[in-house]
Amino acid sequence: MELNSILIFICASILNVNCYDIIQRQNDAINASYLEEVLDAQECDRQVKLIRGNALMLLQFADSGLRTPRGILTGNTVDLGNYHQCLGIYHQLEEMHIQGKYCSIEVPFDQKFHLPRPQDLKGLPFNPSSLRVDNATIKRMEKYDVMRRLMRAVGGNFDRFDLEARSTPENPLTNMVFRLSVCVPKPCTTEQAITSLLFNISQIGFKYTDHYCRLPNDKPWVTADFVAVSLFAVLGFLTLMSTCYDIGGRFILKKDVKQLSLLYRSFSVYTNGEILTTFKSVPGTIQSLDGIRTLAMLWVILGHTYGTEPFAANPMDTYSWMFSAKALWLTAATMTVDTFFTMSGVLLVYTTAGKMNQMTFVKNLHWFYLNRFMRVTPMLGVVALLQASFYNQIVDGPYWVTVADHVKRCRDNWLMTMLHVQNFMRPETMCVTHSWYIAIDFQLYVISPVILFWVFSGKSRTAWSSLLGGLLVVLIISTGYCFYMDLPGGVIVPR
Repeated sequence: MELNSILIFICASILNVNCYDIIQRQNDAINASYLEEVLDAQECDRQVKLIRGNALMLLQFADSGLRTPRGILTGNTVDLGNYHQCLGIYHQLEEMHIQGKYCSIEVPFDQKFHLPRPQDLKGLPFNPSSLRVDNATIKRMEKYDVMRRLMRAVGGNFDRFDLEARSTPENPLTNMVFRLSVCVPKPCTTEQAITSLLFNISQIGFKYTDHYCRLPNDKPWVTADFVAVSLFAVLGFLTLMSTCYDIGGRFILKKDVKQLSLLYRSFSVYTNGEILTTFKSVPGTIQSLDGIRTLAMLWVILGHTYGTEPFAANPMDTYSWMFSAKALWLTAATMTVDTFFTMSGVLLVYTTAGKMNQMTFVKNLHWFYLNRFMRVTPMLGVVALLQASFYNQIVDGPYWVTVADHVKRCRDNWLMTMLHVQNFMRPETMCVTHSWYIAIDFQLYVISPVILFWVFSGKSRTAWSSLLGGLLVVLIISTGYCFYMDLPGGVIVPR
C-alpha cells in the first residue's frame, strides 16, 4: 500500500510540473518588471540631449558600449563591452539621475546595410560596415557552432540543441549572429538610445534583437534565498559548536577521544577532516579502482576547464586544434563517463555477490533502493537548494544571465532532480545540469536487480551468463538507437 502511494505521488508530481512548465514565464532570477518600469521615452530624450552636450559623459557611454568584435576573421562574434563600467555610470545633473544600463543585442549576419557616405560615419564610435565576414569564415564558424552545441549537450546543457541541426544548414548565415553590447541611459530602450546617440537605425537598415538588459540591484531576494540562508546558517552554527567541543575536549581538557560524545562531534571539522584524509587498507578492496577513479576525476576536471567558457575569442583556431593530434587527450575525455559507469557496476556486483541468496535479496529490495537513494539525494538536494537560492547573489557580470537561467531551472524543476528523472523530464531545463550522470547512475541501480537476481543464484555459469547477456542487450539497444536517430559516432566529428 505504501509503495503504491509513493508511485502515485511521483507520477502526480511529474504531471504537475510538466503542466506548469507549459506556461511561458519570465526569469524571476532577474527582475524583468523593474527593467520595464524604468522605461520612459520622454525622460530618455531629456537625458540623451544632456549627454550629447557633455563630451565626458558621452565618452563614458560610448567607451563601455557598442563596438566591433576583435578577431572577426578568427571567428569571434562577441563583444562584451565593459559591464561594470556601464553600470557604474551615475550622474545627478539638472534634477536628473543619469544611470547606465547594460544591454546585449544580437545582430544577424544575413542583412544588408544602406550605409551613408563614409564621411558621414567618421568620428562615430561604431561603424556597422565593420560587421562583414567572408563566406569561408562563416561556413567554418557554423561547423564550429554545431560541434560546440553537441559538446555542451554532453555536459547537460541542451539549450537550443536539436538533433536535426547537427550538420550545417544550406544557408550558413541562417543561425549566425553577432552578440554585441550597448550601454544606454536607464530610461531608454536600445533602439531609442542607438538612434539618438549613434546612428539612425531605420535609415541604415540595422536589424537586431534585444537579448537582455541589466541594471544594478536587479536580482531580487526570494523565499528560497531566505530558506537557504537559514539552513546554511544553522549548519554553520552546528559545525562551529561541534568543532569547538571536539578541539576543546581533545587539546584543552586532554580527554580521550572515546570519552567525547559521538553525537556532539558529528559536525566537527576536525573529526570529519581526519576521517576524510585517513586511508586504511581493508582486506578485499580493489585498490586499482582507486587509481582509476583518481585519474578519471582529474581527466574530467581538466576536460571541463576547456568547455565552461561562455564563448571563444578565436573559434576558428579552436576548431582546427580540436581535430589535431595535440587535442586528442582532451577530446577523448568523454570516455571517463563510461569509466565511472563501469566502476559503479563492478563495485555493485563485487560488494553484494556472495553475501545473500536470491530470496533474501528480493525480501530486502526496498532497503536496497532506500540505501542508494539516501546516499545520493541529500547532498544533491543541498546543491539544488544552493543553485535555486543565493547562488544568484554571489557575483555579477555580463554573462550572469546564464547563471540566472540555471537558478530559474532549479526553482522550477528541482523536484525532477530530487526524483532522479531529470534526464528524461524536460532535460533542456534540467536543474543542476551535470547531475544527469547521477540520474542515469541511479536509474541503472534501479534496474540492476534484473541482473543481480541471477548473480545471487550461486551458480557461476548462471551469474556470468546474466552479466554477459545484460552487456549484450545494452550494446544492441544503444547501437540500434544511434542508428535509428542517425547520431554521430562521437561528440567531435569533422564534417
